[in-house]
Amino acid sequence: MEHKSQALLHRRGFIQRLAKHIGVSVLLIIFSLGVGVAGYHFLADFTWIDSFLNASMILGGMGEVGELTSNGAKIFAAFYALFAGIVFIALGGILIAPIFHRMLHILHVESEGKHKKLDT
Repeated sequence: MEHKSQALLHRRGFIQRLAKHIGVSVLLIIFSLGVGVAGYHFLADFTWIDSFLNASMILGGMGEVGELTSNGAKIFAAFYALFAGIVFIALGGILIAPIFHRMLHILHVESEGKHKKLDT
């Protein structure tokens, strides 16, 4: 990240930064989906496909599909739902951060330019 006193990052550098953030987001989604699939498969005794479906639905905010019969599976599902909500918020922050930073940097550069013109 460039300091506020540095020049605005060129467009290519910004796109590379944005691509890194998207990459981190994809890795976080894959990790979260893997945790959910494994949990549903081993704790709820769902098939791999049903586990994938349930984990995807929870991460997508739609809710569960299969019926949970054991207490362990229900506890896992509750914590996984909380985890999925936190992941959703984190993903929003990860994806918006470079855009928000660039906007603030542009506003600061414009503000600095106006102050320098007034001072001279």
